[in-house]
Order: sequence, then structure tokens, then C-alpha cells
Amino acid sequence: MKQIFLFLSIICSTVSISQTVLTSYPIDLKNKMHSETLNAENTVTHDVFVFIAAPDSLSILKYNSAIFLKDKFVTSRQFVENKSLLGYSFSEDGNPTLYWFSEQEKSIILIKYYLETKTSRALKFQVPLDEQSIITYYKKDNNFYLLLKYKEKQALTAFVFKNGMAEEKFLDFSSFTFRDRRTQQKTFNQILNENPIEKMDSGEYNPLFNVVAKSKLYTLPNRLILTLDQSLRKTQLFDINLDNLEIKEKTFTQRLGHKNPRTSNSFYHENKLYQVNVNPDELLFDIKDYNSGEIIKSFIVSKNDTIRFINSPLLMQVENRKPKDLKKTSKFLKELSSLDAGLSVFKNKKNLFITLGGSGRESKALFINGYNMFDDFMGDFPSAGYYNLDTNYSVFFESVWTKKLEFTQDSHEPLAADKIYNFIDSHKEIFLPNILKLNDYSILGYYDMNAKVYIMRKFTDGFN
Repeated sequence: MKQIFLFLSIICSTVSISQTVLTSYPIDLKNKMHSETLNAENTVTHDVFVFIAAPDSLSILKYNSAIFLKDKFVTSRQFVENKSLLGYSFSEDGNPTLYWFSEQEKSIILIKYYLETKTSRALKFQVPLDEQSIITYYKKDNNFYLLLKYKEKQALTAFVFKNGMAEEKFLDFSSFTFRDRRTQQKTFNQILNENPIEKMDSGEYNPLFNVVAKSKLYTLPNRLILTLDQSLRKTQLFDINLDNLEIKEKTFTQRLGHKNPRTSNSFYHENKLYQVNVNPDELLFDIKDYNSGEIIKSFIVSKNDTIRFINSPLLMQVENRKPKDLKKTSKFLKELSSLDAGLSVFKNKKNLFITLGGSGRESKALFINGYNMFDDFMGDFPSAGYYNLDTNYSVFFESVWTKKLEFTQDSHEPLAADKIYNFIDSHKEIFLPNILKLNDYSILGYYDMNAKVYIMRKFTDGFN
């Protein structure tokens, strides 16, 4: 499994990973490669559901908020054979609806499962894939959302599935002006084709390799925030109201240093926009109020400075190898300015965690016995010589803040997500892992291939 770029993963490797088995359910997935699982919470009742889709059957397990099994429903895969499990929603009566997708048939089969009567009702929704393409899908407030992009029109379409009905939302961007990195005017579709939208997971840590995307989508109740950072000098933001379809444009100009930026990006979090831009000589980091655009916090770091708002070493990571400490700010800025910059902001009950860095992918000819920046990462090679390697690498650091945006020297405690990924990496019997974040803790659900059971484990933030 691909590692999250987190300094916390280093910490996690040195402490015991505290976790608790909440429950287990015996089931034999004989054809594992054609099976799927999902964990879900009904955010109104706080019941927790597990959906286990085998090739010929579906098991629905319903737990209460204390993770005690309340009900189960085992049924066939009628109507959805060879279809993939796309997502879920919950109706007002508390029963789940699952969304089964077939790309070949260009359709979604919606099946509502009634646990009280052990019956189901199926509907077919034809996805307009001839003229549109799927950008993303997600669950919010017990509803299921499907977002598509037109191939010709300068617009998006959001389908909101609620209580078995699909409501179409046409989002028109044709009246807005878009420019690329070279300030050349482009259409909305051209910008998204060059910079595909990456959905940010609300309330969860978004890893560095996702947040370096130049087009990011933030999902809020009845609202979307779309940020475009293809320009080095500004963030173009669209606030989309899914109730009245109003789209408001906001522009947040990047503050410039003594030299032009080589790379820049932003991250939206709780009515604040975090912006960073970098060149080999300096890093500029601003936190701005979303409504007024005014700067709340501002930092300029030159290559000869020590970064004041930092709780980790300056790190470089190649692929999934152990990160290496970059001793000097100048070295960090030199590497970062050559990558796609990004930053991630995550809040738990205690603190605000900021990851700032960049990632990229390069093909390099490396002389193993000669000097190059990757020498310490190469491991054992059969002989000396040149090797062409297509590598993913990143540079980054971690920062801890209070919720009032004051920098703190608090110890950098591991998050539940870090523990989960370390647990998965160290247990080869885990198959079909799912992570469900609740208010006070996170659940890792997975199929244990050795024991032939579905297990849910509890993970919490902090040292244990």
C-alpha cells in the first residue's frame, strides 16, 4: 500500500500501535478478487453498517453506535452481477441504498434494502456518459452525490440522490474567464483537462500526493468549493450553492517575493485559504480569511533562514523508502521549487496539523557509484552503472498549530490514520481495507484472509 507522506509515520514505527478489536463477523470470501466491502455511518442515527459484496451474495451488517450487531440481511446479487459498488446513502427511514455502477452499460443500479422485511427495491439510472464524464462521487449528509463534466459544454452536472430520487444540478461556468500558467485564455474544460479535479476528503487528512493537484474540490453541506491554482500568481475559487445553483467567483492573489515563484498552490479549510508559493531562494506562506480576503498570518522564509513554524525535520522521501533529513533550508527550497507544491490542513479535537511540501515524478539516469541526491535511497543493486528509474519523490515538513492559529511546540503525536496505514502495512492478511472516521475515533474494517472473518478495529489519535 502506498505510504502517506507523513513524518508521523516515522513516529508510529517506534511506538506500539494502539488498536482495539470492536467486532468480527465470520464469512468465507471464496472469490476474493471479485469481492468488495464498504463501511458506512448513518449520520442521523449513528448506526454503523458493513456491506460485504461477494460475487454471488451481499451481506449487510447493521451495528449500533457502540458497535453491537443489531441486524443483518444476506441477499443475492440479482440485477448487479459484475457491477462495482460505487457508494451508499441512507433514507429517512434509516434503510440503506447502494449504488452499483456498470461502465459498459453506462448505468447505475440503485437498490434500497429494507432490513425489517428483508426485501429490496431496484431502480436504474442511466448515466449520460456519451456527453459527460465522471469526475468524482461522494456521500454527504446521508445523500449520494455524482459529479460529471461535460465534454463540450463549459459546465458541470451534480446528481444528488436522496430517498431513491436523483435531482440534476446544472452548473454553468461559461460566463467566467480562465487563464493558464502562461496567462493564455482557456475554456473551463481546457483548464480541467490539463488539471484534473482532485476531491478533498472533508474532515480527514489529505495526503501530499493528492493536495498538489492544481484543481481541488471541497464538499460541504449543499455546497461545493472549487479551487483552481494553475496560475502561479493567484487562486481562482468558485463557491457553488447546490440549492439555488448560484456560482460566486473569488480571486486570492498570491503574494510575490523577490523572485518569481516556481511553484504555488492553496488549500481551503474552515473559511480560511492557505496559500504557498516557492522559488529556490524563498518560501511565502499566507493564511487568509475566506470572506474578506485579508491576511491572518504571513511568513517569508529565505534560503538562509531557519523555518520557525516547524515540528519535524525537513524531509525528502523517495517512493516508500524511509525519509531522509535535509539539513538546510536552502536544500529544501531548491528541491521543493522543482516539484508541484501543495499543503494539507487537518484538525482534530486538540490541534491543527499542516503538511507543507511538494511531490513529483521524474525519470532519472542514476550512476550508482557516483554522487547524486538519490544515493542513500537506492538499496542494493546488482552492479555499478547507470539506471533509468521512474521515481516518485517528495519533500515536506510538518507543523502543529492551535485552533486559534498560534504555532505550538506540542509534541507531534500520531494520528489515527497514521496508525491505520502502519497497521495495514505490517499485516499481510488484510484484504479489502476500509477506513471510517467517526467523531471520536476511526474504524479500520477489513477481511482477514487467514481467519476468514471480517474485522473492525478502533484507532485513536495520539500516543498510547
